[in-house]
Amino acid sequence: MDNGVGAFVRAGQRQKAGRAGLRWLRSLAGVVGLGLASMAAGAAVPEPAAVPAAPAHELILSASINRSYVIGSKLVTLSGLYLRTGEGTFEHFGPNLLHVSAASFDPRDHRMIYLAMLNGALVSRDGGERFRIATGWDMTEPKDVAVDPNAPDTVYLALPDGFAVSTDRGWTWGRREKGLPDRGKYTQAIEVDRTRAGRLLIGCEAGVFLTENGGVRWRRVLPTRATVYDVRQSPANPAWWMAATQRDGVQVSRDSGATWTRIPDLAEDGAWYNIDFGTLQPNRIALSSWNQGLVVSEDGGRTWTPRREGLPTDGRIMRVGIDPDTDALYVSVRTEDVYRSDDFGRTWRETGLKGSTVSQFLFLRKPSP
Repeated sequence: MDNGVGAFVRAGQRQKAGRAGLRWLRSLAGVVGLGLASMAAGAAVPEPAAVPAAPAHELILSASINRSYVIGSKLVTLSGLYLRTGEGTFEHFGPNLLHVSAASFDPRDHRMIYLAMLNGALVSRDGGERFRIATGWDMTEPKDVAVDPNAPDTVYLALPDGFAVSTDRGWTWGRREKGLPDRGKYTQAIEVDRTRAGRLLIGCEAGVFLTENGGVRWRRVLPTRATVYDVRQSPANPAWWMAATQRDGVQVSRDSGATWTRIPDLAEDGAWYNIDFGTLQPNRIALSSWNQGLVVSEDGGRTWTPRREGLPTDGRIMRVGIDPDTDALYVSVRTEDVYRSDDFGRTWRETGLKGSTVSQFLFLRKPSP
């Protein structure tokens, strides 16, 4: 398996964008100097004029560009990981992988990268130069992956038939499913509680499940009729959680996930896909949906407003993300483009990733100098 994945990485390195992204990742870990193609002359590229200081986070997308792809044909587009450049566009780095569901980085060392993709969990220990498939035949097609920020040797993996954990940085994996139902343990989303090691909530087909001990034992805290697509914790208030579901609307918890209430002003059906909270303005919340498109709140969830004007008319918003440095709102419209709004959805502009579908907006905090 290592040889096959290694071939993918070497193919990616032959792309100019791939070289730039890999040099950037090595620079994060202090291995080499700045390496983005746009920084070749040695001068940093400034952010847009509206941003008074260099951002504290990089934006990484997990994206597939396959609008015109026919199964069995040669791949002519680059899918996988994309990095936001200083100009606000995105460039590809790492292997060309048709579908990466999620990425997670070790907060101590950004050379440690974990990917959830079709073949299993991929691990890189050198900033993306080489990846290896870390899971076996019995752990494929994971939907999410997350490093525990308070115990970063521990990595969690959401699987179509359950849940797995590695406690040695991805070298070995074991299932931890005690308390999950035999039917309904399809796991779509992981959110690790940033306040406590080993505490996390997962979104499954049968609801939201909570563990206090790294998955050793689970209990259901929110039963649902169908899949929970996303679970998120507010950056401002660690007790404030939200869950996006397929058939039970959008749910909110104010007691760290112990109890939940459906938001009555939002449709119960309609496949709510994901949630993001603002950081600069914590009362800002954005929701993506298949049927409802983009819906936002600017008062902590008391009222909700559709913000679709200026976006493609089909309104299939697959993913949203709020920049913690600027409050810029990003959305992925299915097989169309990534759009950015600097006024929280009132006006929009394209960022140039045409034909893409984004499965994750990851804002990665830069290491301290």
